[in-house]
Amino acid sequence: MKSTINNTVEFVKEKLEGAEAGHDWYHIERVWKLSKKIAEAENCNHDVVELSALLHDIADPKFHNGDETLALKISREFLESQQVSEDIIEQVLFVIKNISFKNRGEAPSELPIELKIVQDADRIDAIGAIGIGRTFNFGGFKNNPMYDPQVPPSLNMSKEEYKKSNGTTINHFYEKLLLLKDLMNTEKGRELAQQRHNFMLTFLDQFYKEWNVD
Repeated sequence: MKSTINNTVEFVKEKLEGAEAGHDWYHIERVWKLSKKIAEAENCNHDVVELSALLHDIADPKFHNGDETLALKISREFLESQQVSEDIIEQVLFVIKNISFKNRGEAPSELPIELKIVQDADRIDAIGAIGIGRTFNFGGFKNNPMYDPQVPPSLNMSKEEYKKSNGTTINHFYEKLLLLKDLMNTEKGRELAQQRHNFMLTFLDQFYKEWNVD
């Protein structure tokens, strides 16, 4: 399986060349490393964890007109070309389909540990210093306002509302990022998320002080 993992790394690097900086190969690499770190403390299929982490954003719907099937199609075709067993392919596709924050209301109540691990890793990369950088990068990519004191965060959005949202970058902290700490599935995930959550609170406090010229 190691050669398959190596081939997957090269495939993803090539596929995501030129991608938006918050969803590029380096994001994948960080999620892959975080997934392996979290998996060390869990009884899981490490091959499924690694392949899922590497392929989870191979075709993010945000950049493909909202198409949530493309990543599944690309991943299946690639894994079949690597002679990966159908059992593992199905597990990897399940992770890709259910990992997203916006899809959390549609996921089954009982989740396999492999999904829990990769989901924690992906969410951890969305918070802390890296998360702040990714959030402002994506806000700039979409030309969203950085902050508007007259526009409050939109909480409890439906999936469709979330997909269409063009709110401010600061509001995204309250609409998603500050919620992620309490959505962690694993003990290691909770530990890592708490550190990064605290850093975001410190950042927001400093941001408002500077905005208001305190």
